[in-house]
Amino acid sequence: MPLAQSAKSRGIRVYHLNIGDPDIETPPVMLDILKRWKTSPIGYGLSQGEPEFIDALQLYYRSIGFGFLHTDNIQVTVGGSEAIFMAMFGVGQPGDEIVVFEPFYTNYNSYAAISGIRLVPIRTHIRDGFHIPDTRTIEKSITKKTRAILYCSPNNPTGTVYTQKEVEQLVGIAQKHGLFLLSDEVYREFTYDGKKHVSLLSYMRDIPEQAIVLDSMSKRYSLCGARLGALLSLNSQIMEGVLRIGQGRLSAGVVDQAMAAQLIRLKPSYYASIRREYEKRRDLLYSGLSAIPGVVIPKPEGAFYTIVGLPISDAEDFCRFLLTDFHDRGETVMLAPAAGFYASKGSGANEVRIAYVLNCEKLTRCIEILRKALKQYQRKHS
Repeated sequence: MPLAQSAKSRGIRVYHLNIGDPDIETPPVMLDILKRWKTSPIGYGLSQGEPEFIDALQLYYRSIGFGFLHTDNIQVTVGGSEAIFMAMFGVGQPGDEIVVFEPFYTNYNSYAAISGIRLVPIRTHIRDGFHIPDTRTIEKSITKKTRAILYCSPNNPTGTVYTQKEVEQLVGIAQKHGLFLLSDEVYREFTYDGKKHVSLLSYMRDIPEQAIVLDSMSKRYSLCGARLGALLSLNSQIMEGVLRIGQGRLSAGVVDQAMAAQLIRLKPSYYASIRREYEKRRDLLYSGLSAIPGVVIPKPEGAFYTIVGLPISDAEDFCRFLLTDFHDRGETVMLAPAAGFYASKGSGANEVRIAYVLNCEKLTRCIEILRKALKQYQRKHS
């Protein structure tokens, strides 16, 4: 970010493809709450979450087929990030292990470190579209210290959508080894080419003591700054434990929850329109980058991210180059080096993560900039 800020101070326009901060507008029914807000002072809310927002979440989950979730099964969190932290802190003791599939969302590292948890990475590969390996391979990473498996689908940073077979595979491993299964489902609505998201909620009653679902309002409703998420479980001890953590931080934002509670006023067409827009962007990015010689890009199946292999040896150096040494007509692009999404040393060295959160016109321009930048960088390092 300091390099991006420096570029901007020199008058260069920086297109941000490095972070999943959508440019799609927040639903007007939510913004209307802000415009009409009169309650003063704005005090603390309930530690579990405001009843109006929890009721809205129940209605949302019921609308997608999971009407068995009750108030006691929902903990409102300060963003999906707090849901991740609460889950890790709730299922493990310092020194315990959680199995993850790399590349993975980098902040898993942060919350594991805070909780004293060790993440045990299992490698997935760009050549396989980053789908998970077979059961035997996964079981090799399970030890006496393993407490949980954590997975994300649709995936950040790869855009992979796990199949029903893959989810059932993980459920089976959790059952066999007595592990918690943590499912990060922030991008549930964003699947493409007719693919369907398979939620752990579909299996929650099969493993009621082990299944924990992590969710967020940030991407679904373009509410990143509102900082609201949810942790879902049928395990009463887990829910009692995460509520204690919630009591320690008092409450999530009261105004934020009042805004987000308006999700019950959104029709199915809202979700369909957002999905179509991201799929259009996905198609544009995929076709554009695929046409650049040497670029390797599996077609993203969901979310709004992709890991891209570049015809260079040091992607982090290239990302710096974009901000320090290159611009095209006063414009450049900021990307995220993919090595930060791996735990295994040396992995992802020639890869970047791209978040296609800009509209098609801007994405088209970004592809043009990247094509020119790669040529110049390769000449410089030939």
